[in-house]
Amino acid sequence: MRKPFFPVGLNLDGRVCVVIGAENDREAIAKTAALRESGAEVRRVTDPQRVRDEDVAEAFFVVSTPQDEALSQRLRALADRHRFLLCCIDQPAYGFVAMAAIAKAGPVRIAISTAGLAPRVGKALKQGLQRAMDARFGRFVERLAQMREAERARHPRPEESPIRRKAMIEAADGFSADVRFTFPAWFDDGER
Repeated sequence: MRKPFFPVGLNLDGRVCVVIGAENDREAIAKTAALRESGAEVRRVTDPQRVRDEDVAEAFFVVSTPQDEALSQRLRALADRHRFLLCCIDQPAYGFVAMAAIAKAGPVRIAISTAGLAPRVGKALKQGLQRAMDARFGRFVERLAQMREAERARHPRPEESPIRRKAMIEAADGFSADVRFTFPAWFDDGER
């Protein structure tokens, strides 16, 4: 079993990120959109065979979607030399970052990682969470954010932090989430 990756969120606002993948590559298109949504300055390389050192030299983060071992090896060497974070989709041995499945609603992001061992399970978890995180959930989170800002305005001094914290704990009291898993028959049969 592979060791799990350490989960983190990256602040990419204003950072140069490079996405490598053919122009019509759905994964590259999706990663480009997600990076832009995070505020990254995204540069696309649509011909993976023509990646130049200068395409990635100033990058903070590089995502490569082709399943091309030679390209991934080359990118790893460039990442070591130029010190950028690298994600080679479905080739975790070459990169430092594994992309997580993301369920989102409003400002909430829940990242799911199976360390590349069970991507279909990650996708099912994402879809289940996404269904639960409906428009009402989004409105609830937005309302909590407004309440938090109001509490900061009412109690701005650092020593009033416990008052703000207590108010927000009380505001979220009553919110809960229920999770249930269903397994394939072959697994259930093997468990008996």
